[in-house]
Amino acid sequence: MPKKKEKRDDLNEKSNQKKRKWHWGDRSDGYLIKTINPMAKMTPFIMPQRCDACNTYADEFDVTETDKFCREKVKEGKVNFGFLHILLAAYVRMLSQRPGANRFVSGQRIYSRRDIQVVMVVKKTLSLESPDTVIKVRFNPDDTVDEVYEKFDAAVMKVREAPDQASSFDKLNKSLSLIPRFLCRWTVKFLNFLDYFGLLPKKLLWLSPFHGSMIVTSMGSLGIRPIYHHIYNFGNLPVFLAYGGRQSVIMLDKDGNICKKKVIEIKAVTDERICDGYYYASAFKALKRYVENPALLTKKPDQIVDDIP
Repeated sequence: MPKKKEKRDDLNEKSNQKKRKWHWGDRSDGYLIKTINPMAKMTPFIMPQRCDACNTYADEFDVTETDKFCREKVKEGKVNFGFLHILLAAYVRMLSQRPGANRFVSGQRIYSRRDIQVVMVVKKTLSLESPDTVIKVRFNPDDTVDEVYEKFDAAVMKVREAPDQASSFDKLNKSLSLIPRFLCRWTVKFLNFLDYFGLLPKKLLWLSPFHGSMIVTSMGSLGIRPIYHHIYNFGNLPVFLAYGGRQSVIMLDKDGNICKKKVIEIKAVTDERICDGYYYASAFKALKRYVENPALLTKKPDQIVDDIP
């Protein structure tokens, strides 16, 4: 019974993908952008590895309205509703309006991802000895903050309600770890080769924590400020977000008056090859606007912006 349920869950995940016609050069996780300008087209050849193309970005969010919103949601019965859910909902909404930030580079080509996938490392239980595992959640571009909360919370609870049960990711990781050391390097090279040509099976792409729209981590839960976390050469994750805990700061309001507010720092490492700096700036400004005004996320967006074909 559990296996059948897991298969049904996988099918439900797949059903959320964009319905687009298949064209030459497309991959199972993205469609090839053919109208990109020559400069952007050459960038993956000049910077072939993701570590060559890392840009870092730092900002802080005023969480005055955000915290009020979270308290209201908890009163409504949404247990553990917090800043992370708003950040995820804001990121999903941002991608619905700035789809260029959901692209990725693979095989020296730039693709637009077919869906929105968020990756996060979580502990199975809240203890020092608890092992880590990875969850990946697929969202629709028109998801509201309540829908994001339900999907993400369901993925977390699935792991924590059965901490002794190995997830599909755990099983895959264990299988790969059993490969002898002298063969493991060639195995990874072979997987890279398949990924380069878009031949990795869909099941592996779904289980891989290195393929997705964005990966996020909370440094605040560790009691430290956010770090600039590297993005990986393996796979195609273009953005790594890290955020810290709440801090009290003295700042000027819009009228120039001194006030004390609570803020959360955020730091991002991005793959600069997927879009230009102007586009990234616009995307991060939109992200900040949604985080600081979470009421905007309670309704569906007026329109979903499609990426260029």
